Amino acid sequence: MNMEKTVEMYRKMLEIRLFEEKVFELYGQNLVPGTIHLYAGEEAVAVGVCSNLHKDDYIVSTHRGHGHCIAKGASLNKTMAEILGRKTGYCKGKGGSMHIADFNIGVLGATAVVGAGIPIATGAGLSIKLRRTDQVAVCFFGDGASNQGTFHESLNMAAIWRLPVIFVCENNLYAMGTRQTQVMLTKDIADRASAYGIPGVTIDGNDVLAVSQATEEAVLRARSGDGPTLIECKTYRHKGHSRFDPAAYRPKEEVEDWLRKDPINRLKRHILQEGIISDSGITEIEKEVTRSVDEAVQFAKESAFPTPESALEDVYV
Repeated sequence: MNMEKTVEMYRKMLEIRLFEEKVFELYGQNLVPGTIHLYAGEEAVAVGVCSNLHKDDYIVSTHRGHGHCIAKGASLNKTMAEILGRKTGYCKGKGGSMHIADFNIGVLGATAVVGAGIPIATGAGLSIKLRRTDQVAVCFFGDGASNQGTFHESLNMAAIWRLPVIFVCENNLYAMGTRQTQVMLTKDIADRASAYGIPGVTIDGNDVLAVSQATEEAVLRARSGDGPTLIECKTYRHKGHSRFDPAAYRPKEEVEDWLRKDPINRLKRHILQEGIISDSGITEIEKEVTRSVDEAVQFAKESAFPTPESALEDVYV
């Protein structure tokens, strides 16, 4: 992997982390309507996947979707404005944290319904095939969604029609507060791919280089007309399921072990050890990213709220 791409992935992961930490802080100040589901800890998945996508490739996100959008190229300003419910946001402040979308960069939207995005991505893959373009569609979803009927139906449909879809399971071990081992005997969710005759790979989701490599192979397969791939990324969210969840169900030792596997620190060590960038270079990136996140907060705070008269604008019926 070239050095420029590696450094850019570090920058993007740090961007997501600092953005999420700021959102956590703003929520505590009662500036965020609704609830939030933070992506901190899982940055390597979104960044590793999206580092292989073109601007016109599609992604479908989840309730834990800020990281996906930022990794795909979303503006920090407009993303923060949407989360704070301001009319300068992607959905004019009416979508909020769980419903950010921007077709211009291929973000088809996030859906708060578990597993609901999987058939949407499959439909996007069918659209690509019918239009005969060189695009791919990526669907992010959690381990809990892999037990939904939408998962199985979509994988089967994508397989038999050889659709250019990459199914990315972000397995953070818990569906809300329920551990994976309590609801399925399958150790690796990627093993389920064999039932549909498509490749399934399980990788370390905290290793952005491994995620990027696996995605590169899946994207090449999809663009070549060979159909979908299921990629399972084993990762871990640093916070609870949502802002209201103290995550007391997770053993302290488990949390500490996963915090030591932090994907950002891991990549930072790698690029320093390989001489890809210097300590001063890291410091400069950190300053730039901090400044960008602070500017996004300022932009959002200075933006107006949507007016009551705009409530029925941009609706389909």
